[in-house]
Amino acid sequence: MLNTPIANEAAGEADAVPLVLDLDGTLIRTDSLIEQGFALLRRNPFAVFKLIGWLLAGRVMLKQHLANAVSLDPEFIPVNEDLVAFAEEQAAKGRTIVLATAAHKNTAQVFKQRFSFISDVIATEGQVNLKGKVKADALAARFPQGFDYAGDSRPDLEVWKRARNAIVVGASGSTLRRARKSANVTEVFKRPGSFKALIKCLRPHQWAKNVLVVVPAILSGRIIDPDAILPLVLAFFALSLTASATYVFNDIWDLQDDRAHWSKRRRPLASGTLSLPAGIIGALICLAAGLALALLAGLAVLQWVLVYVVVTMSYSLFLKRKVIHDAVTLAGLFTLRLVVGMVAVAAVPSPWLFVFAMFFFTSLAFAKRHTEIARVIERGGFWVNGRGYRASDLPLVLAAGISSSVAAVVIMVLYIIEDAHQQSFIKNGDWLWALPPMIFMISSRIWITCQRGELDDDPVVFVVKDRVCLAYAALAGICFFFAWFGVPL
Repeated sequence: MLNTPIANEAAGEADAVPLVLDLDGTLIRTDSLIEQGFALLRRNPFAVFKLIGWLLAGRVMLKQHLANAVSLDPEFIPVNEDLVAFAEEQAAKGRTIVLATAAHKNTAQVFKQRFSFISDVIATEGQVNLKGKVKADALAARFPQGFDYAGDSRPDLEVWKRARNAIVVGASGSTLRRARKSANVTEVFKRPGSFKALIKCLRPHQWAKNVLVVVPAILSGRIIDPDAILPLVLAFFALSLTASATYVFNDIWDLQDDRAHWSKRRRPLASGTLSLPAGIIGALICLAAGLALALLAGLAVLQWVLVYVVVTMSYSLFLKRKVIHDAVTLAGLFTLRLVVGMVAVAAVPSPWLFVFAMFFFTSLAFAKRHTEIARVIERGGFWVNGRGYRASDLPLVLAAGISSSVAAVVIMVLYIIEDAHQQSFIKNGDWLWALPPMIFMISSRIWITCQRGELDDDPVVFVVKDRVCLAYAALAGICFFFAWFGVPL
């Protein structure tokens, strides 16, 4: 462009047109109202009755009460980095950046303080819900010379129609198409794929834990019964889907803690790559599908799957913050998987199995906590965020974890002495003596890795991926089948 007075004047007029940003789903990757609601419920679950009352009084009253009751920490709210960079670039050129949001003004002011490039805020206050056509009218009256608007949802279509330029941020395909028909779309900031983020949030890699449902059938000899296959398959997927649903609810409940965590902040809900409504819908679908499969597997399976869900939710709500109780609860959840497998095929395994499982998985749970405490110490912290542990508990957790693993080995020895040889399907029980050393080697490798600071958050995932642990497990499995089929020693 030629450097003429007319060109300079046109550029000056363009710079004079303010850039208006929406908040929820645009500047930030989440919804501030939903965030405030969950924060209030986490503080006091019985506040759900307050929320219902505020909602019945109207959406504006709900926003006002939540804004007064809950102050969000903007430093831990995920933002759209690309839009922030764009806004900072425009502000550096001297352009006015305005935040216009349907969120309550008190909430909007919190984010104005975080982003220095925002010069003014227009938000819901009084009895006016600044959304859709109301926002469009307010901006048109405020900026008669025109404005550019960045938004993300269908209510923003009314605003884009009145704007000089439309900036579409993370909108659905249908919303983007409608925006292009009715407005001058100049910028499009795409949102990461929700489906991929939902799959990651459901943690399908954790389904490997549910293979435990097969163990009772193996130890009772029912695994070779063709009639046992379908119930086991149904039980496996029932547990997997319901567990995935509880993972999502747990992530929603722990949003604030996860965002302050060294690795959990990258989870889809914590990072904002998956919206809270999408996560809730996905979790409810998984829960319904899981319970339906459990019912197909039998009423007894449904009963124990429901017990699993109740215990998991209790863990997420409060037990995870209770020292020692959290590790025992996690071990109990693993043991419940064995119970589901037992009732699915009407197996009668040895009670030693459940005692062994409790101690072995308690050891793994303590390894998980040991890693978290050690990471906190490395960062100079004192408390484990969202847990009841503090840095000084590290030796106690180490002792409890190792002693639990040793107890598991002892219980396996007692099982072989007291019970294994009495099982009719075991033809040569001498092979079973290979199991205690293999269990000891697996536990020792986990704890050595943990002590060296090389263990990830989840020791079960470590075992599944570690070649040495898999080799020990495979050797133990081979010896068990040799015992089953009576291979001479």
